[in-house]
Amino acid sequence: MSHFAKVNNGIVEQVIVAEQDFIDSYIDSSPGTWIKTSYNTYGNVHYGADGQPDGGVALRGNYAGIGSIYDSANDVFYGKQPYPSWTLNANWIWEAPSELPKDGKYYEWEEATKTWVTKEL
Repeated sequence: MSHFAKVNNGIVEQVIVAEQDFIDSYIDSSPGTWIKTSYNTYGNVHYGADGQPDGGVALRGNYAGIGSIYDSANDVFYGKQPYPSWTLNANWIWEAPSELPKDGKYYEWEEATKTWVTKEL
């Protein structure tokens, strides 16, 4: 079984698990195209069951999620831009203008100041 994303106007509307034969013969009256996606692909890297890169073939940049974008020119899926200041990197992942601090605290992005601010839990 494989995962397939239903894409309409570049936006993922649905993700299902199915056999290719089902997709090939599936007739749906609503607009959209079914495109194969890999649950094991993130950041243009293929991961094994242990969560580690395994050298497998990365399929279409990232696993497609509902609301994700499908870029047909590059044949990749990626998430919506979380903030206007973030940029899409070469591996199809959105990056903040500054790196998330790695000091064990919880942070959230503050777009007004374009900085990471500590978050109280």
